Amino acid sequence: MPIAKDIAPRLYEKLAQKNDQLFWGGVALAVVGLLALIFPVAATFAVAVMVGWLLVLAGAVTIWDAFTVEGTGAFFGELLIGLLKLAFGVYLLRHPDVSMIALTLLLAAVFMIDGAIQVVLAFELRPMDGWIWLLLAGLVSIAVALLIAAELPEISLVALGIYLGISFLATGIARIAISRRLSALAQKL
Repeated sequence: MPIAKDIAPRLYEKLAQKNDQLFWGGVALAVVGLLALIFPVAATFAVAVMVGWLLVLAGAVTIWDAFTVEGTGAFFGELLIGLLKLAFGVYLLRHPDVSMIALTLLLAAVFMIDGAIQVVLAFELRPMDGWIWLLLAGLVSIAVALLIAAELPEISLVALGIYLGISFLATGIARIAISRRLSALAQKL
């Protein structure tokens, strides 16, 4: 069984310092994943509505900021960008179903990047027992990204929520497993 010195020392030290945070972050992700699996349409709808509200807020702030440069050439550009953000946000709030293709594509990209990062981290942790959980979580995230992208534009609201749930649940379980393994290693040292 590998011991802590076999793991990249800096990585092990950082993870050991944040072990409780790693564990509770994993629990939170697993709970969010389970909720998304139980309520997949609500999870998908929540993402669409949140993006709409963020654009409305960003548009309002950009419009407000445009008046700080009133009287200069930048004023009309800032005002136009703010109005576009605001209008797009209102549109997404009024028609969240229409925005799902763009959001689904963005989500696929996020899961692909998240999965790649988890795979790299897993191989850095490789000497430690339990590293395979992080590798599996990364591969699940990559698979979810590919499934989401493959189903465009026909993906249903239910499928997207389920994929969200699976990815979050797998990542949460992997973090819990790594945290528990770190605790076991710390006790042996």
